[in-house]
Amino acid sequence: MSKTGQSSSPQLTNRIEVKVRFSEVDSIHVVWHGNYVKYMEDGRESFGEQYGLEYLTMFNNGYTAPIVDMKLQFKQSVSVGETVIVETTYRPCRSAKLIFDYVIYNKKDMSVVLTAETTQVFMSRDGDLQLSNPDFFQKWKERWK
Repeated sequence: MSKTGQSSSPQLTNRIEVKVRFSEVDSIHVVWHGNYVKYMEDGRESFGEQYGLEYLTMFNNGYTAPIVDMKLQFKQSVSVGETVIVETTYRPCRSAKLIFDYVIYNKKDMSVVLTAETTQVFMSRDGDLQLSNPDFFQKWKERWK
């Protein structure tokens, strides 16, 4: 483990493409900033499908994982008809939480549109914060060491 609490596990990354729809742009014809959060959600869902960490797996094991922190840095805009690539990378840590880093690229030239980070914590379905890793998550982490 490093001093920051991050492990030296292999990097788990997923990439998806999203074509910007007309309904996602604002009056100045660029993607409305809130839609990037939806793109990040799409990235987390695809990550979960690829690596076996779907939201239903969490829920069926008795947990939810709400986002408690989100940081976004906008670099440039994209418009209707353009395609973005959403890169979602899991950041390992000891704590009972999920941290994801994102880079959203404009597919036409691979320029960076946005960088971001989210942190999710585990809560029981009764709403209790989990301070230790749930068993299913600990097993998942061991699988990807």
